[in-house]
Amino acid sequence: MAAASPFFSELKAAEPFFLMAGPNVIESPEHIMKMARQIKSVTDELGLKFIFKSSFDKANRTSAQSFRGPGIEEGLKVLDYVKTTLGLPIVTDVHEPYQCEAVGRVADIIQIPAFLCRQTDLLVAAAKTGKVINIKKGQFCASSVMTNSANKVRLAGNPNVMVCERGTMFGYSDLIVDPRNLEWLREADCPVVADITHSLQQPAGKKLEGGGVASGGLRELIPCIARTCVAVGVDGIFMEVHDNPLKAPVDGPTQWPLRNLKELLEELLAIAKVTKGKKPYNIDLTPVDEDF
Repeated sequence: MAAASPFFSELKAAEPFFLMAGPNVIESPEHIMKMARQIKSVTDELGLKFIFKSSFDKANRTSAQSFRGPGIEEGLKVLDYVKTTLGLPIVTDVHEPYQCEAVGRVADIIQIPAFLCRQTDLLVAAAKTGKVINIKKGQFCASSVMTNSANKVRLAGNPNVMVCERGTMFGYSDLIVDPRNLEWLREADCPVVADITHSLQQPAGKKLEGGGVASGGLRELIPCIARTCVAVGVDGIFMEVHDNPLKAPVDGPTQWPLRNLKELLEELLAIAKVTKGKKPYNIDLTPVDEDF
């Protein structure tokens, strides 16, 4: 197996955590540059390791009429421009094995969507790029499944793998975040990331005028989930951020307002300074006598 990449080593060493953030999908080159520049100004001020995130194609939308993005060719051009102009590492997701080679020429982190976390051919194709692979835990999966998914990447010769918690299905139109998963995911022996925005989706939970459904969400609980994840001691935070969430074409209900980004990150950094969440607790079961 190849050695871990220098970039992966940087992520593992990031303190107190690294941040992957950006709008859900590429809306326009101008919007993406604006978002990347403004988020970077916040993370530079706070001293956070920042990887810019946006998708070139949202292939798993609820409706066939939903906005999907510009597609792989145009989308990668936009992300490459952000990378070269602002010097930012990039994370974006893939849905098909054939996409991995092209995406690997631009992205520093290739993300495997939660629905596809067990797709062996996709995991292997992504692994062969040598890039860092971030695998989102399926909404339908136990945390233990992610050890197998991470091992598929490693067995393909790539040690640069991370796993990401993004909630578990609870009924038909809700997700829950079980903090125990943030501990159990460490059994995959790699960095653990928490998706603090998608984990508050309400899949197909919003009825539309004229019929049909779309995903809803609980944006007001993003700080709650974020505080919990940082207190447990995750290695990275994933969040979708938008300058105008009410007008976002995709997942508006779970995109965090850019106006509130700095305030939330400052609080999370404060929590990270006092938590010992990354260290196993030394539980002492020695019987207690009168004097202890």
